[in-house]
Amino acid sequence: MPLDYSIIIPAYNEEEYLLKTLAALKNAMPELTLSGEIIVVDNNSSDRTAAIAEEQGATVIFECINQISRARNAGAKAAQGRYLIFVDADTIAPLGLLQQALANLESGKIIGGGANMVGDIPLRFSMQLLVNFWNFISTHTQNAAGSFIYCQREAFEEIGGFSEAVYASEEIWLSRDLKKLGKKRKQDFCIIKQPPVITSMRKMQWYSPIKIYLYVLLLIVFPFTVRIKSLCSLWYRRPS
Repeated sequence: MPLDYSIIIPAYNEEEYLLKTLAALKNAMPELTLSGEIIVVDNNSSDRTAAIAEEQGATVIFECINQISRARNAGAKAAQGRYLIFVDADTIAPLGLLQQALANLESGKIIGGGANMVGDIPLRFSMQLLVNFWNFISTHTQNAAGSFIYCQREAFEEIGGFSEAVYASEEIWLSRDLKKLGKKRKQDFCIIKQPPVITSMRKMQWYSPIKIYLYVLLLIVFPFTVRIKSLCSLWYRRPS
């Protein structure tokens, strides 16, 4: 029987967070009226990421090239649902958020969207300011954060999925393309404000506020840097 939705989780060495992410989804999914599946894309992990996903009953596929957009696209290719929901491996998607995203898609008026986000830990003022600023920008420009994205599968396929020419900000390019297609179809792109997605703020513990703000400034001033993996180390390197 065809499924209504597929939740796709790209994961690279996520044994520390993945179990919580999957547990939250497994608790929420029986409360949804639509049928769905969970797909974890093991993006060439060297830890127990794939084993944990299998133990929790998720479908596991492998993507050997370590790139977030490739992992997301690989998951979408294997998905059976007519709706796609992309959730990061370090992120909790509340039941209410899943319900609202699916209701939006079921309405036929929404082509896709994202969600406001909150951190999983208290943040210092400078970092909370950055999160608040992103939520404001996301809502007013209608651009999804990578931690939670939802869309119609056929629209995703029509625009070619996530750009594999970039190593970061792939969700912004996807948002732009979905909005453009939605405009032709008279469908909206919707950022859900409440409830927000709960995502890990570990990068804000790993790196100093100065380094994070410099990364943000670099992307704004030199947007082509997202095409060079070595310049996207904030997303691909972790402190030992």
